[in-house]
Amino acid sequence: MIKKLRIEDIIIEGPRSKKGVNKVKMMENGINPCFTSGNNIYLINDFLVDGKYIFMNDGGSADVKFNEGKSYYTDHVYSFTTIDNINPKYLYYYLKNNEHLIEQVYFQGVGLKNLNKSNFKKFEVNMPGLNVQNEIVEVLDKFTELEAELEAELEARTKQYEYYRNNLLNFDSNKYKYLSMSKLGLISGAGVDKKINRNDEEVFLLNFVDVFKNKYIDSTVPTMKVTATPKQIIEKSVKKGDIFFTPSSELIDEIGMSSLAIEDFPNTVYSYHIMRFRLYEENYTTSKFYNYFFESEFMRKEIIKYSQGITRFGVNKTNWERILMPIVPIEEQERIVSILDKFSSLVNDIKEGLPAEIELRRKQYEYYRNKLLTFD
Repeated sequence: MIKKLRIEDIIIEGPRSKKGVNKVKMMENGINPCFTSGNNIYLINDFLVDGKYIFMNDGGSADVKFNEGKSYYTDHVYSFTTIDNINPKYLYYYLKNNEHLIEQVYFQGVGLKNLNKSNFKKFEVNMPGLNVQNEIVEVLDKFTELEAELEAELEARTKQYEYYRNNLLNFDSNKYKYLSMSKLGLISGAGVDKKINRNDEEVFLLNFVDVFKNKYIDSTVPTMKVTATPKQIIEKSVKKGDIFFTPSSELIDEIGMSSLAIEDFPNTVYSYHIMRFRLYEENYTTSKFYNYFFESEFMRKEIIKYSQGITRFGVNKTNWERILMPIVPIEEQERIVSILDKFSSLVNDIKEGLPAEIELRRKQYEYYRNKLLTFD
């Protein structure tokens, strides 16, 4: 038999935290998780609750979390556990499945919305018997564990990729010659604006996001349409072997994210928010090699050295032209590119790698969670 029980009748609230994120950062490190209203979870030595507890933001978005054991949380997190005969983890899964509804109905106000706890406590939960609760939790836990295993595998592969990348792209200046980017190719900025002019031709626009999200790009990636003059279509074209990169960002670590065009892009220009690096001596292998070199520790240090800004950081065209790159024999380039392509495909390729598997398992989990927690 399924009962409808109000939140206020089935929960026991945890103590209210008096510390914000900045104070938590100053606390002694430990092994107990401290939940915040954001994505960060800190490990500290203190705790506010001990047991199976649910944590939910009291502002912004619900973002329901769960932990078993000792836990701490900041001042904008609402914590509670359940009375006897209610499995806390069942309630966690039920609330997680209804996050969107909770945010729409019980988060109120203008701008940053806050949780109306009085109204939220009247939210009704479909509650089967304890045995059924436990069975549902057991099924959903298995999906969660599988996803966690895949994410751990992805993290391990990512670290492995970074290790090989850093070693493969480390070139001793005593053995290898370095030249400035301006000696190796032409750096072009001032791309096309996101405007529609009646007298110009309609074209596709390769933009910042296209480059930021993809290590390799083909002609199907750009979907935004703008207009450009005949001169712009020639000068701001996208050809096989062109390397595009982000010259500025709000985060300094996101400057110089690069992407390589794997084919000629018909009727396409690039945006004024990105830059193009076109080698003087066109060689697709060398383009692939330098595309990866943008990720090297040496290159990242060069970018940081030349970056400027306060709220938004960037490297101007003159300084990009000064950045050094190694001259490496083509055979060695091919070997390095082959190794990094394999790791990159496994880690980053949404169609073939682990991220696709994780996304598939997450969708399965959400499907079964919804089925198991919907009682018609």
